[in-house]
Amino acid sequence: MKALINFKICDNAKECGGIAACPTNAMYFDETKKSIIVDETCINCGLCEKECPIGAIMVANNDKQYQKYISDIENDSRTTKDLFVDRYGSASLSEFFLIEGKEFEEKTKQNILTFIEAFDSEIAECLLKSIPIKAITDKITEEVYYYKIDKDELISKQQAIKEYPTLLIFKQGNLLGKIEGYYSIDQKDDFKAKIDQIVKYNKIN
Repeated sequence: MKALINFKICDNAKECGGIAACPTNAMYFDETKKSIIVDETCINCGLCEKECPIGAIMVANNDKQYQKYISDIENDSRTTKDLFVDRYGSASLSEFFLIEGKEFEEKTKQNILTFIEAFDSEIAECLLKSIPIKAITDKITEEVYYYKIDKDELISKQQAIKEYPTLLIFKQGNLLGKIEGYYSIDQKDDFKAKIDQIVKYNKIN
């Protein structure tokens, strides 16, 4: 029996921790199919399952459990439509939010509250466990622009970024504050509280 993957909740990224953990390379990312594959060399060790933070990888101990996992996947009501929205700490899914280094300074000078998320696509987190961008800005009363920029050495140095992802908050060329490190969907309230503190402080001052 080989490991099963529930692609209804898996973002199917080549950065999958399960791939890195596989001792036989039975789990790998197929560039042609653009998908994670598990082949017949899988030894059912369970290391990949431990590396999946959202439970999308399942390793069965026997045939009965294997069939149950297949049934669970088939009956899972979730869809990729719910999954594939841009999120904090995950790789950018659309060009709508993504900017390049040469655009960075221009974006920071806007007369509108501007969030720029610096992320590293090489260590991007799973979509399902990450906070949707919409959920980050939904309670802010003023207009907000949100952009994502993949790791840029020059900008990292200029902004003294020590950890990815980092959320930089600007207005009219001024850095109002920054929040470094990853926050999962379970930490959404803490993350938003930090953002609110930065925004409210700068309104007062």
